[in-house]
Amino acid sequence: VSEQTYCDRLVQDTPFLLSPGHLSEQQVDRIILQLNRYCPQILSNKDAEKFRNPRASLRIRLCDLLGHLQRSGERDCQEFYRALYIHAQPLHSRLPSRHTGQNSDLECADLDSGTASHVLSDRGPMAFLACLGLAAGLALLVYCCPPDPKVLPRARRVLGFSPLIVDRHVSRFLLAFLAAELGGL
Repeated sequence: VSEQTYCDRLVQDTPFLLSPGHLSEQQVDRIILQLNRYCPQILSNKDAEKFRNPRASLRIRLCDLLGHLQRSGERDCQEFYRALYIHAQPLHSRLPSRHTGQNSDLECADLDSGTASHVLSDRGPMAFLACLGLAAGLALLVYCCPPDPKVLPRARRVLGFSPLIVDRHVSRFLLAFLAAELGGL
């Protein structure tokens, strides 16, 4: 059994997407903006303005957009599905092409439509493990580090440069810790 391409899926899903009440103007505008901003090579500024023209009906604009993407090729259709997943996830899970059994979706996990899902982070399990490792390492450094005067200055140097590497949210806590340690001496 051969897998459907994203262009084939878009051909199959177009009547469903064009049906009244499936996509709102706000969702279509967000999808167009994502295809324009995050992937400027997919929709140029001129194309984005054309597909967001408020004087044309939503159905006409959406029909033109889907036709443009089908002519543009496989990668552009894949990016459309990614944007659709981000901005209209309930609709994305109801697409006819998802229920044929032949499709492999984006790199996203397949979500059961009967269960509620809560996405805590879109960065994935490796980012979680990295943050957990960082927190565990800092906890070990704080609680298990001997009060040797030579060790603490080295730890301060490491903690002092770590905000350059770590996300800005974590860096605030590291800088607060460093200030508390300097104030305690």
